Amino acid sequence: MNSVKDMLKVGKTAIGTTASLTSPVDFLADAGFDFILFDTQHDSVSIKELKHQVQVMRGRKAIPIIRVGENDQALICYALDIGAKGIVVPMVNTREEAIKMVQWCKYPPEGLRSSAGIRGEWGEFKDYREYMDAVNREVLIIPMIETVESIDNLDEILSVPGVDVLLVGPSDLSINLGIPLDYLNPKYGEALKKISTACERAGVTAGMYFIPGGQDPSLFVERGFRFFTLPWNKWATDGIRSGLETVKR
Repeated sequence: MNSVKDMLKVGKTAIGTTASLTSPVDFLADAGFDFILFDTQHDSVSIKELKHQVQVMRGRKAIPIIRVGENDQALICYALDIGAKGIVVPMVNTREEAIKMVQWCKYPPEGLRSSAGIRGEWGEFKDYREYMDAVNREVLIIPMIETVESIDNLDEILSVPGVDVLLVGPSDLSINLGIPLDYLNPKYGEALKKISTACERAGVTAGMYFIPGGQDPSLFVERGFRFFTLPWNKWATDGIRSGLETVKR
């Protein structure tokens, strides 16, 4: 029901890409990525506008994940109702904020998600309770770590049942550490090490929203980060060029 969650449970690395309202999602969702991440925090698109893009992904390899603009019950509900299989919330700094996020992602009695009928691509069920239990079990819950406060509270955030991935926001984390976009700074490396170590100890996957330019994704996997996005545009361009080079003209 959630291929990415299954991958993470057995220690595999899930690699996705980001997409927007105008991205060729039908192509990307079967291109080999494990998930497609839609951003409604910094993109001008609203969650409800993404409904068609998410529905296009039904039956395809990649699953849809949506980053909401803030830790808000209504925004999370909108994203799940249009079919997201994972929710990313920015700037989760405390255990209390993580608890609220989990509650808003899950149906009662585990959470407080409002019901609007069967939503999303979760399978077939004999009754509504079975559907709600399946969603509660399978939805990916992904709080973002982007501040010094969140790093100070890592163990408390990781203690919240239901958290699947702690996702580093590279830009904001570097800014809040006082080293804006200096991804090679030892202080930044120490923060990543602290995050990956805490996640390993708690049995939660460490992730990166993106891999900073010029850095090898494989090195991040070696450092314990098993969930991240990579840009697709250059690969697509290179692939098209490579294909055209095989034609004798």
